[in-house]
Amino acid sequence: MIFKVYYQDKITEVPVRERTNTLYIEATTEANVRFKLKERGYNIEFVTAVDGAYLEYEKQSENYKVLEI
Repeated sequence: MIFKVYYQDKITEVPVRERTNTLYIEATTEANVRFKLKERGYNIEFVTAVDGAYLEYEKQSENYKVLEI
């Protein structure tokens, strides 16, 4: 399953919409996503599953690239 992750680059950053980044990652659960990204030091705000029409919409974005860990 593909998950969309909203995050800040540093764990110490306060979440601010204008500085929020996103990435896509393939995993089995949200907990698995957080485990895979633990070593990167991101301040993860929100993780959501992306499927169906929402996934098709996201694939049209120029920023859509699934991170493989």
